Amino acid sequence: MSSKFLGTGVALVTPFKSDLSVDHEALANIVNFNIENGTDYLVICGTTGESVTITKEEKQAVIKTISKANNGRLPMVLGIGGNNTASVIEEIKETDLRNIDAILSVSPYYSKPTQEGVYQHFKAVSEACPIDIILYNVPGRTSKNMEPETTLRLAKDFKNIIAVKEAGNNVSQYLQLLKNKPEDFLVISGDDDLALSIVLAGGSGVISVIGQAFPKAFSEMIRLGLKGEAKAAYTIHFKLMDVINHIFEENNPAGIKAVFEALNLCQDTVRLPLVPASNQLKEKIAVFLKVFK
Repeated sequence: MSSKFLGTGVALVTPFKSDLSVDHEALANIVNFNIENGTDYLVICGTTGESVTITKEEKQAVIKTISKANNGRLPMVLGIGGNNTASVIEEIKETDLRNIDAILSVSPYYSKPTQEGVYQHFKAVSEACPIDIILYNVPGRTSKNMEPETTLRLAKDFKNIIAVKEAGNNVSQYLQLLKNKPEDFLVISGDDDLALSIVLAGGSGVISVIGQAFPKAFSEMIRLGLKGEAKAAYTIHFKLMDVINHIFEENNPAGIKAVFEALNLCQDTVRLPLVPASNQLKEKIAVFLKVFK
């Protein structure tokens, strides 16, 4: 099962129209664009999908649109997480997971639990979840790091906890996980700028933001990394470096939506409290696109 999540997964945006309604046509086009250009799996309603500002009904509609466009071609991961353990469990039980290959569940945010609290949260989620779980550690958003010892304890104790998306931009922590993980446990990069380095160190791939805009180049870079072909992989990495930096300058997903707007794949609309990318950032993106080959 875990081999489904080797390579490049993409954290899909949720496109919005000017009236802030979900643009399902654009969403389907983005899914097809990624499938046709080498992406390995799809991640639905994560942070990049603005999951905190879409309703339950919209989330179900987004899942339906992506499932229909995908038509069974790629594995799908669904974001179900939060800082209310009971609510996370309730959502798992209420969601039709038949076409979903795993859930991506963020470490509890805002509440700032102890490491034991994080462990007990995911223990409860694991016991309630009928499918595989990818843990998601993103301390820049949660305000609490999930320490490697906690991640590895969960990996060893629960069979359906198969991977971690590590997004702390902390190379030392990645290496601790890679050094001490169970053999079949996946360490997936959530940092686009570090993804290749982590793959070359033994990581399983990436759940990428920028990869959905440049799926052919980015997925090829990761494939080369998984084969240990560092020189060829870094040639692609260096070409993408500037745009990776650009899209995170202001906020995510405003940056990636600005790229998609320039590529005519969707509007740059985001929901408050996020705001669209500034004109200065859009100009940087435009300059990059003029020279990218």
